[in-house]
Amino acid sequence: MSSTPSIFTKIVAREVPATIVAEDDRVIAFEDIAPQAPVHVLVVPKTEAYATVTELAAGDPDLLAHLVATAQRIADERAGGQYRLVFNTGERAGQTVFHVHAHVLAGDLQEGTLAS
Repeated sequence: MSSTPSIFTKIVAREVPATIVAEDDRVIAFEDIAPQAPVHVLVVPKTEAYATVTELAAGDPDLLAHLVATAQRIADERAGGQYRLVFNTGERAGQTVFHVHAHVLAGDLQEGTLAS
């Protein structure tokens, strides 16, 4: 893990602004700044201990379950419960921020990749 805080850690610390849609003591969810669907929300654990979903699943499966439950609540509120949940794992798969996060996508998806 890099010694430089990720952009998501800076959002958690309120050092970088974001449109926050949900938050509790374990996760934060905010609108993507480059949405690829009518609903595009990122759900991010407040810890940066895990770079990928695989690391999170192995290290804290309860936190992963909480993240997924948060994604479901957001989809229920914003998209009638119909959504895609995407985790990019690795640079060649489109991951650009190595602080695990899920993309909640709903509605008509735009062409292109899901990077971050």
